[in-house]
Amino acid sequence: MLARVLKKAQQKPFDGSTHWSCRKMAKATGLSPTTVHRIWAKTRLKPHRLDRYMASNDPAFEEKAADIIPLYMDPPQHAAVFCADERTAIQAPDRLDPVLPLSPGRAERHGFEYHRQGILSLYAALDVRTGEVHGKTARRHTSVDFVAFLGEMVEKTPAGTEIHIVLDNLSAHKTQTVRDFLEQNPRVRFHFTPTYSSWLNQVELWFAKIQRNVIARGVFTSVADLSRKLLIYIRAYAKSAKPFHWTIKVTDERNIH
Repeated sequence: MLARVLKKAQQKPFDGSTHWSCRKMAKATGLSPTTVHRIWAKTRLKPHRLDRYMASNDPAFEEKAADIIPLYMDPPQHAAVFCADERTAIQAPDRLDPVLPLSPGRAERHGFEYHRQGILSLYAALDVRTGEVHGKTARRHTSVDFVAFLGEMVEKTPAGTEIHIVLDNLSAHKTQTVRDFLEQNPRVRFHFTPTYSSWLNQVELWFAKIQRNVIARGVFTSVADLSRKLLIYIRAYAKSAKPFHWTIKVTDERNIH
């Protein structure tokens, strides 16, 4: 009976839907929904859930990962390590109806309709050693803006200190303007993440924080208001910033490489 349910669960439902429910499985196997539910609970089978993944096709994945991970695990003693990236086209939505605050038994409520006030880009660089984030907003997203942001990072770093920057393979990071900047600033070194491997860039963890805490539920009267609130969050975050510490939980020796 258990084997029959497990085998059936790996096939598509008979009605063309994408996944099984207890009732559909019960009908297909001749069992009761309670029995199906008990089998699923015992085997930890969850047809209603879906996990997504991204596999890198970069032939130099191991080489690039081996270049970046030591910067996190054992940063160079007399060097600065930053993880840099940008969030582009961040919208500044202004709700047309008043926001109703939360109250006992009721969540905060936003009106469905909103007016788009415009968009901007956010450049951010996370200091691997301290966890502090340096941020800058810009109306556009070009290599010129990116280089201007890099220049600010260089100015904030003590003279003579090597600067290692982890970043992705965005075209704006590889233009002639950027190459000229690197020639003029030989103490700056780029470390590119493998293709489809943004998880190797620690600043992505911080972007998830600001997305959740500021952007997702934000109401902004203008692009300038959006910029102001993003920078307020960055300054407040700096007061309690802590570095990210990577850990691994090994449950199967076959997962150790």
